[in-house]
Amino acid sequence: SIQTHGQFRLNPMKPKDSERTHTNTKTTCKVHTEPPPPPPPPTPSARIQPRTLMVWVDFHAVLSSDPCRFLDVLAARKDPSGLTGEVLIDGAPQPPNFKCLSGYVVQDDVVMGTLTVRENFRFSAALRLPSSICQEEKEQKVNKLIQELGLSRVADSRVGTQLIRGISGGERKRTNIGMELIIDPPVLFLDEPTTGLDASTANSVLLLLKRMANHGRTIILSIHQPRYSIYRLFDSLTLLVSGKQVYHGPAERALEYFSDIGYTCEPHNNPADFFLDVINGDSTAVVLNEGLESPSKQGIEDKLVQEYRLSSYYTQTKEQLENIISVKQTTTFVPSRTITYSTSFLTQFRWVLKRTFQNLMLNPQTSIAQVAVTIFLALVVGAIFFNVSDDPNSGIQNRFGALFFIVVNQCFSSLSSAELFITERKLFIHEYISGYYRVSVYFLCKILSDIITLRTIPAIVFSCVAYFMIGLKPTAEAFFLFMFTVALVSYTATSMALAISADQTVVAIANIFMTIACVFMMIFAGLLVSLPSIVSWLAWLKYFSIPRYGLGALQVNEFVGLKFCELLNHTVSAGLFSVCRTGEDFLQTQGVDYSTWGLWQNHVALSVMTVVFLTIAYLKLRFIRKFT
Repeated sequence: SIQTHGQFRLNPMKPKDSERTHTNTKTTCKVHTEPPPPPPPPTPSARIQPRTLMVWVDFHAVLSSDPCRFLDVLAARKDPSGLTGEVLIDGAPQPPNFKCLSGYVVQDDVVMGTLTVRENFRFSAALRLPSSICQEEKEQKVNKLIQELGLSRVADSRVGTQLIRGISGGERKRTNIGMELIIDPPVLFLDEPTTGLDASTANSVLLLLKRMANHGRTIILSIHQPRYSIYRLFDSLTLLVSGKQVYHGPAERALEYFSDIGYTCEPHNNPADFFLDVINGDSTAVVLNEGLESPSKQGIEDKLVQEYRLSSYYTQTKEQLENIISVKQTTTFVPSRTITYSTSFLTQFRWVLKRTFQNLMLNPQTSIAQVAVTIFLALVVGAIFFNVSDDPNSGIQNRFGALFFIVVNQCFSSLSSAELFITERKLFIHEYISGYYRVSVYFLCKILSDIITLRTIPAIVFSCVAYFMIGLKPTAEAFFLFMFTVALVSYTATSMALAISADQTVVAIANIFMTIACVFMMIFAGLLVSLPSIVSWLAWLKYFSIPRYGLGALQVNEFVGLKFCELLNHTVSAGLFSVCRTGEDFLQTQGVDYSTWGLWQNHVALSVMTVVFLTIAYLKLRFIRKFT
């Protein structure tokens, strides 16, 4: 758990000329895996003024801490439960929708890779800027932002995915930054913006942030072991170890401070690496200072904390904190995480649906490949059961087997929908918290795009190919009812997959659960075991079988009205006679109700199951953990 003691004060307002002095930041963030110890003396307050690039250099990675947690607290993206203290802006508590007003660039890229840079910026502008701003002004803002970020050359290039070659890593990072700058946030947070970038690209990204800070924008970022050219850009530096401050002050004076307390940086050594080595006891400066005996890590931490609390930087921090507390009215602060939206439901629905369909059409593995696989399977089942006969034995068995294969194939083909919410989990959570759209908008758009493109079209193609190759009942009514049933089975199986996978983070685990469910339902479909013969205390399980309802509807649609006759040679009279069996007789032996209601009750059951599964999926998506 994370506990914060004291107050964090952000001052993103533009200062007077006399106030454009160096920034002071005082913070304490404690991370405990066991019951927390008594809190230290109140140290924290964070005050960030404009035209300042403030960086929190994290050395917690080695000490089982997490830099993004502290950043999430300041950006109001941390779950408020278990937190104490306040984050103040100009002496007032953070507004509940602060995370929607500020910009937050996450460590991993969260842009739609199939869209171009310009299209991603348009999407952000359309949903995050107020509806009162006309489309022309939004377009001008997008073009201006592209020029400021140096993305003019790749503005109409796709960002890129695993299958689509896109822009470079630095251009991708600037695109992520632009998605947040579209609303002109007073404060911009960045979580390790140099992750995954080479040294030159990382330096160019930080130079861009420095230029933004020089133009009056407050920049707060976490970074791990920056190179020296990046370190020189920092105005203010805060070092934490085990949640305790060991330095806060001007970045250019940090080496002088450590030298004064006995730790001198060697020539040509990177200051960021030097600070990390000192804290971990790996620096030659530690050996020279402590003697030949290797000091313990805890001893070094305690000394660094104690030296800082005796320094002038700590005294100045404490005085500013006391001044803030003295003028602030005592109030009961209840942190909240409210999300506000700049656009209406219909506007969000239109833009998210448009982007979802674009993403599907530009992803060949989810659009073209799905139809190609469907055609291949239809040809295979059509070739195996090609032109079934009307023989009482093989005719009935082949029809029954073909219908069972078709239903089971639709169930297992729908397992691909497990990736629907898992692959875009990070993108959805970031955009939802930032106020792009509502959960209901995202859910409806994903369901509609998946059902229309990946379920309905393949079901129609499969039915057109397999139905006539197999030689099923040659009537228009039977064909369209067959197609409707196949599509409905696919919808129900898809909704079940979504209900199972909506709260999962790994596709493989979701696939295991769905495969077990499909195999279990296959047993009660009516082919592997005769349903009337099942003992009563297990018979109720058949009502949860999707293949049972699909197979039952297809059997009634196909067998009712058919006659299966066989010519036999009578040995006594040396004559031929035929033995016929109706489709109704076969359905009766299978325990299938072939009345009108017996047919449509299967579709009603599938529809009810679809609604129930989709409701479960939506509730899971609505209440999954969205804050860190």
